[in-house]
Amino acid sequence: MIAGRKTVTADTVEDYYKGYGELGDGGYAAGDIIDVFDLRGRLRCTIRATKVEIIRFGDIPEAVWRGETFASAEEFRKVHVRCLPHLELHDDFAFVALHFELLHG
Repeated sequence: MIAGRKTVTADTVEDYYKGYGELGDGGYAAGDIIDVFDLRGRLRCTIRATKVEIIRFGDIPEAVWRGETFASAEEFRKVHVRCLPHLELHDDFAFVALHFELLHG
């Protein structure tokens, strides 16, 4: 969790509501307790979802870009464009931002 500083994760709306096979059903809501696994299926931490919101790519709230540990909304956008080259990310493109608190890990 980036040394315990990360408090938000953002994903496309489509991917947010997809399941993760045996590791999770996706579409988490505020209050859900979530076990977070790495790519090898090892439990890394447990978090509690505190807020879920739909955000626009052209208007990233400060709490979201800071919670994702970026220095600015512009950095958030640049990184997501680089990480999601298969998508046409425009100002009205919707993301789901999951705010959380670390419980264990």
